Amino acid sequence: MSTSADTAAPALPLSEHRPSAALQLRAWLARRAEVVAIPVGAVVVGFLLFSLFLLALGKSPLAFLDLVWRGGFGSSFALQNSLQRAAPLLFAALCVALPARLGLVVIGGEGAIVLGGLAAAAAAIPLQGAPPFLAVPLMALAAALAGAAWIGGVGALRATRGVNETIASLLMSYIAIALTNHMIEAVLRDPASLNKPSTPPIGEAFAVGPLPGLDVHWGLGIGVLACLLAYLLTERTTLGFAARIAGGNVRAAQIQGLPVGRLVVGFTALGGACAALAGFFEVTAVHGNANASLNAGFGYTGILVAFLARQNPLAILPVAFLLGGIEASSGLIQRRMQLPDATVLVLEGLLFLVVLTSETLYGRFKPFNPHLWAEKREATA
Repeated sequence: MSTSADTAAPALPLSEHRPSAALQLRAWLARRAEVVAIPVGAVVVGFLLFSLFLLALGKSPLAFLDLVWRGGFGSSFALQNSLQRAAPLLFAALCVALPARLGLVVIGGEGAIVLGGLAAAAAAIPLQGAPPFLAVPLMALAAALAGAAWIGGVGALRATRGVNETIASLLMSYIAIALTNHMIEAVLRDPASLNKPSTPPIGEAFAVGPLPGLDVHWGLGIGVLACLLAYLLTERTTLGFAARIAGGNVRAAQIQGLPVGRLVVGFTALGGACAALAGFFEVTAVHGNANASLNAGFGYTGILVAFLARQNPLAILPVAFLLGGIEASSGLIQRRMQLPDATVLVLEGLLFLVVLTSETLYGRFKPFNPHLWAEKREATA
């Protein structure tokens, strides 16, 4: 009498259940191609929609693209101008990308930027006469602490009271801008600044110079370093791993004993400190004082950069350069095409809407998702 064990099919070796090395490589490439193809497709669709806008105004989309290339990327001067514009976008994007690891949407980086610039300019006043190697780091520290306290406060409201961080950060940004304007126009105003209120100049001794061989200030180098460190923090440390767990499932993170509240406050504060460093470099390397030009919209463009980069600190680098080049070409577009300077803002707004819409497309396309592929591999086996 035969048993079930006698009639059962022989078990296949474990190696035969595994996909081939070629198939594993194909699956790995497919998954990573998705995070490039969808954002690039979103940018293309955004430009197509913007082309319809230009055609409605009687302007040529091809002429617009030509001017973007010439004004942002077509010469060494244009490239350096684009890099200069990209520097604050790196810091502003990190203000969005770091809290996003916990599932938070913080859009108040503009407030941290202006407060960081104000704090740096205010710290320079009592430090006049101090050695630059001591004063400049102290000014950067003052800026970082101001931004960390401001955006970290948003995280604290979220962690302790459940206040929506998106609304809270946006409202606090308006408060920060109003507070900075008051300090610049009243409390800290330089009596010599008549037409354009500003704080007293920080002085040439405290000015941050250009990178060697480039006409771009050190904010670019520090911004690139900040993105690299942010990547290591989020992808190669236990803190980053804990943040990803908390962002995926807060309840599961709490059950595992992770300090979710401290992670929320810590990552929002770190994002705020990064944004404030953008304000620090705007004061020390561009303007020489704190004035109304600090509110230049870098924080809002940084939101688009972070979303296009899908909150990846390494992807922020090329995206910030692309958006910096587009903004650098705005003056040339205004002169040659007789379009208002806000035309670039229309383009950025369309890109942002398309990028948000494209978030619903991840996981839907069969070529990019191995789990959707038909299981016909090694069928002859």
